[in-house]
Amino acid sequence: MLISPAYAQGIGESKVLESLLPLVLIFVVFYFLLIRPQQKKQKQHREMLEALRRGDRVVTAGGIIGQITKVNSEAELTREISEGVRVKVARAMISDVLAKTEARDKDDDDDGDEDGDGEDENAGNKK
Repeated sequence: MLISPAYAQGIGESKVLESLLPLVLIFVVFYFLLIRPQQKKQKQHREMLEALRRGDRVVTAGGIIGQITKVNSEAELTREISEGVRVKVARAMISDVLAKTEARDKDDDDDGDEDGDGEDENAGNKK
């Protein structure tokens, strides 16, 4: 017979570990070089979107720069891109914040406007 029978040879445990080690190393490298930094970037972007408020100057994903005039809901903002031109934008489309407005404290409210509606509640009470 010209063909000799092939017998299955047992692969030792060390050979199995040696063959899987490169795959495990590749996964670890991908995790630390690609996956983890992307997750951090997504977390920072999500925190930035949650912190948006009226008066912030922002840039959309399309490159349009404007100022937030109203936060309509969790998913929608109204922005003024030019004088008198207001556009509704999905919150997720905001790519960057150029200028943040300072947080207003209730204690620092000098105009007497407690509820933030633009009207001075103490205006009628002055003598």
